[in-house]
Amino acid sequence: MTYPISAEKDGVKIKPELMEKEKLYHCIFNDKVVLLFKDQNEILNCYEIEDEQIVSKVKSSKEEDIEEILEEYISKENLKIK
Repeated sequence: MTYPISAEKDGVKIKPELMEKEKLYHCIFNDKVVLLFKDQNEILNCYEIEDEQIVSKVKSSKEEDIEEILEEYISKENLKIK
């Protein structure tokens, strides 16, 4: 399956029709981690993380570790995205 989000020079490109409901997607754009997910009502939700430490950690991590890094950050900051 094609990843539904990509960062390009002119912005983040999103293909919501390829997104699964309640699944967290991410990309790096302009030194920010962009988080997106489509909720049960098919509403697209978007968040940006500017924290340099988190951005650096995501950039240098293996793909399979990124979700855990983001979940830890969301929990630590007491964010509610699901």
